[in-house]
Amino acid sequence: MASRLVAIESADDPRIADFRDIRERDLTGRQNRFIAEGTVVLRMLVEASQGGGFVTEKVLLLRNRVDGVAPILERLPHDVPVYVAAAEVLDRIVGFHLHRGVLALGRREVVETELIDRLPERSLVLVGCGISNHDNAGSMFRNAAAFKADAIFLDETSCDPLYRKALRVSVGSVLRVPYERKGTGLDVLTRLAANGFAIWTLSPRGEADIRAIPPTERMALAVGTEGEGLPPAVLERFHSARIPQSAGLDSLNVATATGIALFAMSSAAKLI
Repeated sequence: MASRLVAIESADDPRIADFRDIRERDLTGRQNRFIAEGTVVLRMLVEASQGGGFVTEKVLLLRNRVDGVAPILERLPHDVPVYVAAAEVLDRIVGFHLHRGVLALGRREVVETELIDRLPERSLVLVGCGISNHDNAGSMFRNAAAFKADAIFLDETSCDPLYRKALRVSVGSVLRVPYERKGTGLDVLTRLAANGFAIWTLSPRGEADIRAIPPTERMALAVGTEGEGLPPAVLERFHSARIPQSAGLDSLNVATATGIALFAMSSAAKLI
C-alpha cells in the first residue's frame, strides 16, 4: 500500500490541481468529471468503477485517513494515483477545513444507448422537473435507491446530481441509480408514456390518494420544484396523486414527499 502513496507537500503541486478550491469551483459539467467526498462515497465510486459506468481518476487523502480506507484503495487499479497530504496542506488545496479528509476525482462514462431502452419491463422510475436544490436532488437519489426505483429522469432545468453536495447528500446513490438529465419535463413524461409507463404526478391537490394508486408493470412518479411544483402542462396531461396530510400545511419538502410516495408505490408493486 505504501508504495502507491504519493506525498503532496505543496498546495500548488500541479498533480492535485483538480482538487483546488472545490467549494467555489465544482467540477460538475466538465467532461462528466466530478468530486467525490467522504469514505462512503469513495467506496461507492470504486464499486461503480468496476463495470458501473464510472471511472476513478485519482484520490487525495488526509494522511491519517489512509489506514481507514486501505481496503477501498486495494480495489483500485494500480495506475490510479493516490495522493496524501498533511491537514494544513489539504486545507489550503481545497480552500476550507476538510474534516472528512477523503476526496476522489471521478468521471461518468458516456453511454450510447438511451436510458429508457435499458429499463426492465417491470420498472418504477422517478422524474424530477426543475429540481434546483442540491440537497433535494441528493435526497431524491437516496430515496430512489432505498425504495428500488430503477432510474431517475431529470429535466434540463434540474441541477446536475454530480455536484459535490448532491453526491454527498445522496450518500453515493447518484453512482448507483441510473439517471438521465435532458429535455423538458413534458418531453420526458411523454416519452415514458409512449413506452408503456403509467404517469403519476405528485401534487398537494392530486386527484388520487398515493396509497390507492393501482400497481402496473411500468410506473413513473413526477415531482416538481419547491414552491411552484410541476408545470400546469404536466398536471393537466397526466394523472395526479396526493399525500394526505394535516390541513393548513401547503406542501411537503420535495425530498420528504418523494420518499413517502416512492415507498407507497414500491409497496403496492411489491418491490419491497
